[in-house]
Amino acid sequence: MTARAQWRRSLSLREAGVYYALALLMAALAGFAAARGLPPYLSGGNLTNIVYQASLVGIMGVAMTIVLITGAFDLSVASVAALAAAVLIGLAPSLGFPLAMLAALATGAAIGLINGAIVNLVGINAFIVTLGSLTAVRGLVLTLTDGRSLMVEDPQVLGQLLAFESGRVAAFWPMLVLATALVALGVWQIGKARAAERPLRPGALVGGLVLAALALAGGPGLLLPNPVLYLVVITAVAAFVLRFTVTGRRLYAVGGNAEAARLSGIDVTAYKIGAFVVSGLAAGFAGVLFASRLGAINPTALQGSELTVIAAAILGGTSLFGGLGSVLKSLVGALILITLTNGFNVLNLGANYQGLIEGLVVIVAAAIYTVGGRSAQR
Repeated sequence: MTARAQWRRSLSLREAGVYYALALLMAALAGFAAARGLPPYLSGGNLTNIVYQASLVGIMGVAMTIVLITGAFDLSVASVAALAAAVLIGLAPSLGFPLAMLAALATGAAIGLINGAIVNLVGINAFIVTLGSLTAVRGLVLTLTDGRSLMVEDPQVLGQLLAFESGRVAAFWPMLVLATALVALGVWQIGKARAAERPLRPGALVGGLVLAALALAGGPGLLLPNPVLYLVVITAVAAFVLRFTVTGRRLYAVGGNAEAARLSGIDVTAYKIGAFVVSGLAAGFAGVLFASRLGAINPTALQGSELTVIAAAILGGTSLFGGLGSVLKSLVGALILITLTNGFNVLNLGANYQGLIEGLVVIVAAAIYTVGGRSAQR
């Protein structure tokens, strides 16, 4: 494969379409804001707000991508997050924040383990199992809260919750350093791929350039909320594991061809169950952040968010049939969905059309990836 063909493939709609979509969406919203005489849409404050709003969906989306790579999916993530939030709010006044958070995370991981065991050991379809657990866990939330909102009244515990979620960290120089490292890694990967005549993977290079642009837009005084930092760390760890470790390669193998993976000595069942545990753990952490943000929880919290999480992964090009997916692209998919919501609110375009447009965006993205995949096969 020539270098030109490698670049054409790497920059195709299938490989880089989600990045193009986010850039075009940002440019369009910035143009609308300028035409209406509104404050700059691409200001550091608004960009920080978008990433902050996307943090919970992004964290769950990263774990959902791992589940989808193995060939399954999890509809219960939003209900699990709500249950973890209820556990945190209920136990924090008596146990303190650290132990209550551990209990909430353990609750999420336990439900993920139950889902994975039923799907992979009993053999029931993941859609049926996680749809049932979605309803059952939501009912458990209603039972624990007695159908009413719960809140933390102890000022000391409430302060701990807010400090964990609402703290801000100076991020300008760390972002520039990380961006430089990503650009260097991307250049090294591209050079290595060209030498071996393999498909180019410009994800690290693109991510570094975007990160540098965001840092420069925010300026030296850029402060990022804690959830954004948690999201960056979780995404980076997941991307590293999937890209550079044996565990990651085996996850892709399990989703691509489970029987071939089993014949090669991979414990397919363990990897699939492990993906569900990771999903439950991530949902539990998202619930901890949600409860810490408000210091309270209501029985309908995060209802419907599971569809947004799955939509973010689909926008990122993750296959629903397993074996294909990128946590970085899923994060960009989450940013696209939250940017749409943010744009409707900032520009006052009318929330009545928001769901319609978001649904059309997901359908169009799925169509582009499907057509692109068929073209690649031909």
